[in-house]
Amino acid sequence: MTLALSSLSLLRPASLSDALHMLHDDGPLMPIAGCTDVYVNLHFGLAGERRYIDLWPLPELRGIIADGTTLRIGALTTYSELIQSALVRRRVPMLVAAAREVGGRQIQHRGTIGGNIANASPAGDTLPVLAAADAIIVLQSAGRERRMPIAGFFTGYRETVCQQDELIVAIEIPKIEGRQYWRKVGTRRAQAISKVMCAAVRGPVVKVALGSVAATVVRVPQAEHVLSNQGTLAEAQAALKREIAPIDDVRSTAEYRREVSANLLADFWNTTARLKSRQPPARIR
Repeated sequence: MTLALSSLSLLRPASLSDALHMLHDDGPLMPIAGCTDVYVNLHFGLAGERRYIDLWPLPELRGIIADGTTLRIGALTTYSELIQSALVRRRVPMLVAAAREVGGRQIQHRGTIGGNIANASPAGDTLPVLAAADAIIVLQSAGRERRMPIAGFFTGYRETVCQQDELIVAIEIPKIEGRQYWRKVGTRRAQAISKVMCAAVRGPVVKVALGSVAATVVRVPQAEHVLSNQGTLAEAQAALKREIAPIDDVRSTAEYRREVSANLLADFWNTTARLKSRQPPARIR
């Protein structure tokens, strides 16, 4: 059932500082920006929150800059802005590939990378990329700023370390050494929740992250170790199958996800062996 608007309240801060003080003094508040998920939940009566704070107008949460070897992306950066950014295309082409598969153009123009992270869905398209890139999530409250490695940011299904008075303000991505890869397996190209996703980097240290195979996005350190130390692809695939514990649901079976994950590892390894360009493949089954 659609919620009555009269039952909801919305605060509109004039600055990031205002927003942080509102969260501290007037919380709990649900941060919103692009609202690509919130509006759907409100329409179907699935939203548990009644009090919201609108971050969309805040310029402090926007922008993509390079600070030395680190790429800093504001939390309100949209998927369209990621796709169009020369900095992102040059430094993290796998993030561009993932952004291109998020919904349709309308969603890409409104949806934000910060929102994708905050939702903490294991099917979030950008999350395997950020995991494979060893991204840092920058959190800020009225009293402090802290930087959390993405490996420790997600604590469970749609759960994070973010406190009620904190906002995700930016994502920091260190320089990536190696050839990048991203692929999404779904029922159709974009506008579909993924069955399995894989983002990976083939460098001196191999990094592989998978989405939709666990309660959170996951790295597969045993498979990474095999490939980083000249082990065989078959050994790495066997290690990967031991490391993940997918579930059966309406979209796929656990066994299907396990086999597809191993196939994606092979596709990553074989594709990057012959890949001359840094632009990753963005194919979909």
